[in-house]
Amino acid sequence: MLGGFTSIAAPGATERSIVVVGDSISAEYGLPRGSGWVTLLQQRLAQSRPGWHVVNASISGDTTAGGRSRLPAVLAQHRPDIVVLELGANDALRGLSMNATRDNLLAMSRMAQAQGAKVLLLGMQMPPNYGPAMMKAFEQVFVDVARQTQSQRVPFLLKGIADAPDPFALFQNDRIHPNVQAQPLMLDNVWPELKKLLN
Repeated sequence: MLGGFTSIAAPGATERSIVVVGDSISAEYGLPRGSGWVTLLQQRLAQSRPGWHVVNASISGDTTAGGRSRLPAVLAQHRPDIVVLELGANDALRGLSMNATRDNLLAMSRMAQAQGAKVLLLGMQMPPNYGPAMMKAFEQVFVDVARQTQSQRVPFLLKGIADAPDPFALFQNDRIHPNVQAQPLMLDNVWPELKKLLN
């Protein structure tokens, strides 16, 4: 553990780093340790892009406001080359202001870029019961932030999981958190956009 965060691979003098700032979806909530998509990312990097290590700075239950408040310390400690932002789902579940969510994601993206890091936003979606207008508005938050900061964006981290034919097959019993089988699919959703930043 580094400052309360998990360093998945020990950094070397010439290695470059990726910091994932997320919530329970990235913090291995309810999963066997070492089975989450962030750990799978480190394993893939070790095979295909040696010289990169991953720090998982995700905290279960975190919101964009929480991420914004703790990001300066994360950046100062790890000085990452890439920051992956996986936040916003808890904002939606708690009915928090979309304008505040947008402002927080925008501030975090700019904060990371000011420290010389590239940013990857992992988009989330509201559940269908919120209605199509709310779903579209929430999706637009991530589109707007990516455009304003010229960041990379994964449209929907849970693509192929939340919209699978059996909507609960790839979730834990709480029907909120993806299960072990879903983790490689999440990584596959992230990888194409992340690769663009590794070059």
